[in-house]
Amino acid sequence: MSRFRMCGMPFVCIGAMVALASFVHSGDWPHWRGPLQNGVSVETDLPERWSASGENLLWRNEAYATRSTPIVMNGRLYTICRAFPETTQEGERVVCVDPDSGELIWEAINNVFLSDAPAERVGWSSVVGDVDTGNIYSLGLGCFFQCLDGATGKRLWSRSLSEEYGMLSTYGGRTNFPIVFDDLVIISGVMTGWGEYAVPAHRFVAFDKRTGDAVWIASTRQRPEDTTYSTPVITTFNGQAAMVFGAGDGSVYALQPRTGKVIWKYDASNRGINTTPLVADGIVYCGHSEQNTADTTVLGALFALDGRAKSEVKETDMLWKIPSRTIGRCQPLLVGDRLYAIDDGGTLWVVDAKTGKDIARQKLGRIMFGSMVYGDGKIYVGEATGRWYVLQPTDHGVKVVHQLRLNNEEILGSPIIAGGRIYLPTNAALYCIGNASSTRQTLASRPAVANPARPYGEETPAQDDTTVAHLQIVPVEAIVRPGGKQQFTVRAFNANGQIVQQTSAKVRVIQGGGDVDSNGEYSAPRNASHSIEFVGAQVGDIKSTARVRVIPPFPWTWDFSNKQVPVTWVGAAYRHQPRDVDGESTLVKVSTIPKGTRSQSWMGPTDLHDYTIQADFLAPGTNGKTPDMGLINQRYTLAMNSQQELQIRSWTSRLELRFAKTIPFRWESGTWYTMKFQSENAGQTAVLRGKVWQRGTSEPAEWTIEAVDATPNTTGSPGMFGNASDSEFLIDNVKVYDNN
Repeated sequence: MSRFRMCGMPFVCIGAMVALASFVHSGDWPHWRGPLQNGVSVETDLPERWSASGENLLWRNEAYATRSTPIVMNGRLYTICRAFPETTQEGERVVCVDPDSGELIWEAINNVFLSDAPAERVGWSSVVGDVDTGNIYSLGLGCFFQCLDGATGKRLWSRSLSEEYGMLSTYGGRTNFPIVFDDLVIISGVMTGWGEYAVPAHRFVAFDKRTGDAVWIASTRQRPEDTTYSTPVITTFNGQAAMVFGAGDGSVYALQPRTGKVIWKYDASNRGINTTPLVADGIVYCGHSEQNTADTTVLGALFALDGRAKSEVKETDMLWKIPSRTIGRCQPLLVGDRLYAIDDGGTLWVVDAKTGKDIARQKLGRIMFGSMVYGDGKIYVGEATGRWYVLQPTDHGVKVVHQLRLNNEEILGSPIIAGGRIYLPTNAALYCIGNASSTRQTLASRPAVANPARPYGEETPAQDDTTVAHLQIVPVEAIVRPGGKQQFTVRAFNANGQIVQQTSAKVRVIQGGGDVDSNGEYSAPRNASHSIEFVGAQVGDIKSTARVRVIPPFPWTWDFSNKQVPVTWVGAAYRHQPRDVDGESTLVKVSTIPKGTRSQSWMGPTDLHDYTIQADFLAPGTNGKTPDMGLINQRYTLAMNSQQELQIRSWTSRLELRFAKTIPFRWESGTWYTMKFQSENAGQTAVLRGKVWQRGTSEPAEWTIEAVDATPNTTGSPGMFGNASDSEFLIDNVKVYDNN
């Protein structure tokens, strides 16, 4: 369920937003690392001192407590916060705030569903603003990705990345940051999809920023050890646009942002990289705090490499590398010819950016999460336990010119600089800090200036190379009903990943029974049932393929007699296998994949509602242990668990506080059970009903468990849930049908 509230401020004319498409306001900070994505501000007259008791504190608002780093765009501040914390309405919200007063302008609230992440980790990601459209993009804790009108908060489009792409929402809560480039908004996470994407990998999906259509998908190495928190950074190398990031597989990559094609990679570690790279003059600075690929006995490194490389960057190609430097969270900061980097233990290192030679070190605290910002000749940074520092670079390192301690507050996000003010997020409040004696314009009234040349540098003109090197069919993925239609377009790119022409290549069906007309409109076969289709285009030897899932209306049935995992299920193929048991074809939820024993899978579109899902389950049991197993309906789970309980829930880590109902329910291993789960939207609530009985016996007339959610999820894909950590289990006779 989404909830929206406009708060006491006039609407901004949408036409006015369009008119300002090529302009930004002086002092904007539209990305969590600033307009140049490097934590550097050109602003002056910034406060050197402040205090929580009032000195240079312009406002403090506890309603915007967050671990997320805010942004400022078009004279408004945006961030992600918890909504209605510690109540049955709890969710997450994107807020739009008057940066001068701290007053709320609008808030867009959505539920968190089917996630293990705790509420305290809402805001791992930060929103990003698009200066061309004025829109705001956010990825929530439960992998809910949305585009909001920056003026009104109206949701323009959304994608449920867990249900559609199998993105994981783990207990750690780490969610990546969206990045805007040209007509795209790009997001990533570890995903277990369908078909060729069934095996988990840290993947990127680029969406059309105006429509939400998927444009391209790119994978890093399969089966990564970690999720990731490294923000992509846009730059240019040798006149070629590039997106640089640390991946969950432990490598640093550069991709073409328009195509997803890999430019180069550097294998830095055996585990995921969370540090956001810094790029300056073609040089990539980054760090990590895990085992080094080159020497697995050493943890951590700070390094520099030449981003103008091609293909694979090897250890011998590095400009410099300092091992045992655990730079695992904070983005490095470049000021002049010096690189400033804070390790995970709270020590600031100052090194020569060209050689990597140490210049100084300064102990700042115990643990760091946020990154430094630089402005007005000073470095500003907060330490996780609530310590705040203002540092002045010197010939010999840094001088601490001010520090304070915010008692009982954690600083988990990063400070930003906008309009002569510093905004600092903590888990208790959002602070606005500025020189109280200064006379300045309000942020909203600051002049709009022409959007400068792209901060990441100029590209080689596309007309210098008009040879087609890459084709792209859009959308790259789609769901249609039998007989349904989908419009496809084809774009051609040169070797630098630039659009070179509107290609004459025609879309055609390369696998399946549908057809495509001369205008690129695909028509699915009318008699298809849960099938996959592929359409393609070709220019010379250059090919491109898009994937289509054909999903019929209810009813659906699977008995696995074809001895296959259903090809259209998201998140299922890697973690389930067909198996014959006593002459019966079933699926088994395997227990042999350590990082995949607890999983969810989904069967269809996300706009379904008021339906019933049913399946048979059997847990053989292993050494007296049993699994958790169940069904997903409209973003709720009905689970039989190993504690001999039956439970309906939505947000796993919140249970009864947000919404759940649990009852004792004895069940035995080695026995087949039929489980049925129904959802019904009734007024402003969702009514959830479940029943379980031994297969082969009469279905009970009464529901075994019933619950009503007053803050409902009103749509969602049917799916399966399971935790086979202690024991595998079998699934058979899956049915999904309308309630009527």
